[in-house]
Amino acid sequence: MAEKIDEAERAARAAHLKERIYLTFAALAVVITLSTHGHVSAGEAATTLIVTVMGTLLAVFTADLISHLVVHERLFTPPELRHALASSFGALSTVVLPFVFLGFAGLDAWSTDAALRASAIALLASLIVIGWIAVRRMPLTWFQRLVALGAEAALGLAVIGLQVLAHG
Repeated sequence: MAEKIDEAERAARAAHLKERIYLTFAALAVVITLSTHGHVSAGEAATTLIVTVMGTLLAVFTADLISHLVVHERLFTPPELRHALASSFGALSTVVLPFVFLGFAGLDAWSTDAALRASAIALLASLIVIGWIAVRRMPLTWFQRLVALGAEAALGLAVIGLQVLAHG
């Protein structure tokens, strides 16, 4: 029975991390795209980012609902619904800093370009932290953890590179 609990806890942890990764990559793509467009206001950037964030969260929640229907042939139970909502919308914590930075830009404490650049750095750092959370309890050597985190960072940089290439 204890093994089942561990498996359920791992599955719940994986779901939380997965949603955070999806949302962080979506926000990173938007931030990079906005920074390549030039002369976007802080308000326009924040509006675009919030629309993307909410759209992504709703898409992830919808995917969770549909996959649950297919696997279990029923709707969520109330505890399952609470878990799905917490997993999806709990990911909002990963995009707090970009909104703070855009708020500074909106108050003219920073330029919008600086806020977008800081947002990209914060989101990439967030991906690394999420990766660390994912691997910290795994029975891996420090070198294997470093490789896993390096691969995730490289993927984040690849997203930035592709966005710059597409909009540069």
